[in-house]
Amino acid sequence: MRAWVGETPPTPSPATEPAERSASPGGRSRTKGRGRRRTRTRAEAEEARAATAAARAAEVEADPEGVARAVLLDALTGQARTRRELADKLAKREVPDDVATELLDRFTDVGLIDDAAFASAWVESRHRSRGLAPRALAQELRRKGVDDEEAKAALEQIDEDDQRAAARALVDRKMRSVRGLEPQVATRRLAGMLARKGYGAGLAFSVVREALAEDDEVDVSDLVDQPED
Repeated sequence: MRAWVGETPPTPSPATEPAERSASPGGRSRTKGRGRRRTRTRAEAEEARAATAAARAAEVEADPEGVARAVLLDALTGQARTRRELADKLAKREVPDDVATELLDRFTDVGLIDDAAFASAWVESRHRSRGLAPRALAQELRRKGVDDEEAKAALEQIDEDDQRAAARALVDRKMRSVRGLEPQVATRRLAGMLARKGYGAGLAFSVVREALAEDDEVDVSDLVDQPED
């Protein structure tokens, strides 16, 4: 055995130690652990995507109505959707327009597609959970394809008192973050938050001033009243 003289011999680090081996049934040693899976090349990935697209196209060509029905039922599972949202899904799946229109009409006739009911439920939920004002809700409904008349009818369920109460709740939740700021700065931040939720300037500044006036830590004596909308 070779003896070390002087410094203590270095301790091998785990990175430099040879991989632990175990004996195989045939007497050969093997390194423990599994090898990494080979990453697909870009060409292989593109080829796989092309094959998938071709298979999906062939499926639509063979049974367009069956594919369309499956798309609609899957999209409607667990949540309501507007007719435009469903039409977009069918178009993305490359379902022929005539087949898509026929099935959308059929689903509308039996009540599975109801934009008016969707709009009403959407307004109630988003106003309650997010505090959105009618202006913001109208924009959301328009993006989802709800026509103006149905959107207007749904938005009528929110009156002025509802808007003011929701705006005040939003301000109260945000109040802690603006304490210690100059009153004008706090007012701008709170009013800006309400504006992003769709509230008009008149209502926003009125609610903000009211909330700040009730907060003992804020001096609102130098705030200027804002004009109404």
